Amino acid sequence: GRRVRPSGCAGPASGRRQIPRGPPPGLAHRRAGDGQRARTALARRAVETFVREQLIISLGILPPDSILNSKAACFVCIKTAYDLRGCIGTVEPVMHTLAEEIITNAIHAATLDPRFDPISGGELLDLYYTVDVLETPEPALYEDLDPREYGVIVEDKSSSRRGLLLPNIEGIETPDQQIRIAARKAGLAPNMPLRLQRFRVRRFTETT
Repeated sequence: GRRVRPSGCAGPASGRRQIPRGPPPGLAHRRAGDGQRARTALARRAVETFVREQLIISLGILPPDSILNSKAACFVCIKTAYDLRGCIGTVEPVMHTLAEEIITNAIHAATLDPRFDPISGGELLDLYYTVDVLETPEPALYEDLDPREYGVIVEDKSSSRRGLLLPNIEGIETPDQQIRIAARKAGLAPNMPLRLQRFRVRRFTETT
């Protein structure tokens, strides 16, 4: 698996930074207030502990049936009330558990996103967190794409370059836009031969 700065957290060609919007029909989505807050709460705790104490939290041994004990790729996006503040994730799982994946990606989003300065302690109370847990990507044709429901992964024929765009991003309405932005992030021309994959996410968002 590879850790990437997701083009899904970048805006369209205008350069305006965008964040994932609300759930479309068919996109699994849970808000932090409906009993599904474990993922966003973990991301928040990881960032706040690391920024304040320079420590990486550990959850110890998780129950075998805990969703956080499963293995899955994810993206963590950090935002203010108005704009993106950092977003990094993985296309395939890198860590042994989803909990570790969230902790690692949350810290990287807060400190290593090259578009932003590292988050400071004075910002922490004004931040909100979104965790997208990726389902397994599947090969797709152009006509299989739907930017509201599916994210897209584009690769060159040698699989040496890969770009990703999360689903349901404000301002992204067509497959052409999806492919163009994901290809640009990978340094690929959208009119060159590309392999396409699509994927759904389960999106967990703190309420503002």
